[in-house]
Amino acid sequence: MDEDTPEETGPSAAGGPRDETPGSPRTDGGTERADGPSEDVALDPWGSASVGDYADLFEKFGIEAFDDVADDVADPHYLMRRGVIFGHREYDAVAEAMANDEPFAALSGFMPTGDPHIGHKLVFDEIIWHQEQGGDAFGLIADLEAHSARGMSWDEIDEHARNYLLSLLALGFDAEDGELYRQSDNRAVQDLGFELGSKANFSEFEAIYGFDGETNISHMQSVVTQTADILYPQLVDEPKPTVIPVGPDQDPHVRLTRDLATRVRYFKVTEAFASFELDDAERQLVRAAYDALAADVEDAETDVRCEDAAAWLDDYEPPARDPADGDEPTGPDLAAAKPTALEKLRAGGKEPLRPRVRFFDRNATDEAFEALIEAVDGEKRVFEGHVDAFDLTRGEAESLAREVEIDHDGFGFRQPSSIYHRFMTGLTGGKMSSSIPASHISLLDDPEDGYDKVKAATTGGRDTAEKQRELGGEADECPVYELYAYLLAGDDDELTKTVYSECVNGERLCGGCKEQAAELMREFLADHQEKREEAEELLDDLDIDLDSDRRGTGGEH
Repeated sequence: MDEDTPEETGPSAAGGPRDETPGSPRTDGGTERADGPSEDVALDPWGSASVGDYADLFEKFGIEAFDDVADDVADPHYLMRRGVIFGHREYDAVAEAMANDEPFAALSGFMPTGDPHIGHKLVFDEIIWHQEQGGDAFGLIADLEAHSARGMSWDEIDEHARNYLLSLLALGFDAEDGELYRQSDNRAVQDLGFELGSKANFSEFEAIYGFDGETNISHMQSVVTQTADILYPQLVDEPKPTVIPVGPDQDPHVRLTRDLATRVRYFKVTEAFASFELDDAERQLVRAAYDALAADVEDAETDVRCEDAAAWLDDYEPPARDPADGDEPTGPDLAAAKPTALEKLRAGGKEPLRPRVRFFDRNATDEAFEALIEAVDGEKRVFEGHVDAFDLTRGEAESLAREVEIDHDGFGFRQPSSIYHRFMTGLTGGKMSSSIPASHISLLDDPEDGYDKVKAATTGGRDTAEKQRELGGEADECPVYELYAYLLAGDDDELTKTVYSECVNGERLCGGCKEQAAELMREFLADHQEKREEAEELLDDLDIDLDSDRRGTGGEH
């Protein structure tokens, strides 16, 4: 969940004068899905993330396209409008809460291993925007991770942590209305991490992160601490939709946390139809059989039986899985599930097939399970380890389970949501690296140095001005154009569209374009650093310790 990302890759490129077409970059910064997956995808929270084509993340990791929920956001941030925020996990829950003025939260963390730079500003802005929309906002310093995974000394961590927090405050984070903290000082996070760690194991860490016998134990501990960070906003007041704005390299943390949030719940709620259990694919098939048969009988509760559903399903040809936009199908494999669904239905014989919701006892105390039984209204059947309710909807059952869990000292977590932004290309081309000062702009850079770095940046221009006018520039390969789209144009969409259009149509030459961008960068840095100075007093008044008395080995662990 940290946003250190020392090496960051840019969006896939294409060039030449063009209109917007499916699969081509937008004129304001984003990129549509490409056709077909590539192999150039690696998501490593601590190494060099590689994304050859962002559409691959939809195929390989189940990240959803942000375009699918964009219309649900009433006043989207410019990073959303321009496609810089390209993907999400369950952001619709956050968008719904936002639209209905219901509680929601936003949190992201920063590993203090160097100066905050323009890549971090994307996340700063996303947290602040969600705070402005009414969300509870949290910013954390991942100092335990920095010490265990990167071997940073505590003195170095203290210095960098202060710089991150000053920039976050300078950009508009409301510290009175939000919360800033260090992992090492937040006992609630550490206690939650301990509980979550009891539901994880080494083989899982090995599969997700590639950990092996050489991985130090503190590094593993920092992972469960990060899962606790992600769920921490739900410890404040009540469980609520929570979005984690990150780069895609941090998705492994999000996926693990979503799993752990489910594993620590007291109850699992599913749809059921009879006394036997079904997996997701089998459930879809049995639902199709029930719906078809129930339409033709007077009393579906008694007239639709398992053996009837088996006879119907035997003649049913399940639809093929959707191939989406790539070669690999998505969704449950219904054809593969048909034999086992048939076997279960035939074994059920004349048992009536009746839709119901089922509460499984996953981690509940005896008192909580008894309280759940008492709380279920209407017809119900109680078994050892689960309860079937016939008069509740799935949504009502989920709410009831969470309410009972919280009343009996459980967490009641909702799975966290996430949004993903594109990496920025280094100013020198290729990857942006903290170890190559010319490739990135620190938020602490002298404004004149920022100006000079932009003036010296690689562009997507042609070899000569003549070719530029004839063929147009390659804005989609240009780090300078990205500066406009991701940062310098701010909320002014017309500026990004103008820069893009003039570039690809040969009306804009690189010298003038870089001069304009360099001037804007100088102005931004001067303004930002003035606001950082103003934020010094505010930071000093906050209850956050930036002079750690911890002792450590320093260096690599």
